[in-house]
Amino acid sequence: MRTFRHLLGAAGAGLLAPVPALAAAGSAAAAGPDTRMGLFWLLLSTLGLVLLVFVLLIVALVVALRPQLRRLYALPTVHDSWSGQVLGLLVGDPRLVTGQDRDVQLDHDYDGITEYDNDLPPWWKYGFYCTILFAIGYLGYYHVAGTGQLQTAEYKTEMRQASLLLAATPDDPSQLTTYAALTAPADLAAGKALFATNCAPCHGTSAEGKVGPNLTDPYWLHGGEINHVYKTIKYGVASKGMVAWKGKLAGKQILQVASYIQSLQGSNPANAKEPQGEKEAPAVARR
Repeated sequence: MRTFRHLLGAAGAGLLAPVPALAAAGSAAAAGPDTRMGLFWLLLSTLGLVLLVFVLLIVALVVALRPQLRRLYALPTVHDSWSGQVLGLLVGDPRLVTGQDRDVQLDHDYDGITEYDNDLPPWWKYGFYCTILFAIGYLGYYHVAGTGQLQTAEYKTEMRQASLLLAATPDDPSQLTTYAALTAPADLAAGKALFATNCAPCHGTSAEGKVGPNLTDPYWLHGGEINHVYKTIKYGVASKGMVAWKGKLAGKQILQVASYIQSLQGSNPANAKEPQGEKEAPAVARR
């Protein structure tokens, strides 16, 4: 008991120790909004310290009173009651959680195999009851009241939120540009030079198609309208092996290449690769 009194005194001192800190935090809060987060963490740590001291106090109390609790638990009127089983957890008897095997055999056997007639462990039954309550709450919240979003609705909401965040950036791959094709000879010449340097290894010197598709026919994998061609060049198509030229070519250079590609429509180069994708009329070509 002397040890318990020492523990109790130490716990009381621990509870009183945060008081000056709280007073200092209160004066700091009046200094301005910059101290609010510091005050929050101080209060949170103080609360955690108080809870820790409280738990240690309870543990010390149980340890100090364990002999008296064991004698109380041994009483016949207490031992088999529900409150007695709770008390048993404190003195080392886990019957309330694990249950108690009766070791009573059933009156049948099969090829010499018999089984005991034991109840399910309480922890399993309580867990099963919790799942039933959870299922009822889930059904009422999502399907009866319609308060919560189901998976499909939640997915659509998250996609809308993501599109809003993405649209807020200046370089949004989901938004098409509104450029018109360049027709000036200087721009087409620049686009031809860029195509020969960067695009010909995959699409051929005349855009007839090699590893990449033929760019001179009306068939398009990702659309043939100028802004769709611009988008494909800029962001690439990783699944098709088309690299992204963003960061390697300037915006005007990408538009020059896209305009040059459009100028090759119907040129019918030799050894043209077979058509790929969907056919689009040149006047309404869309990606």
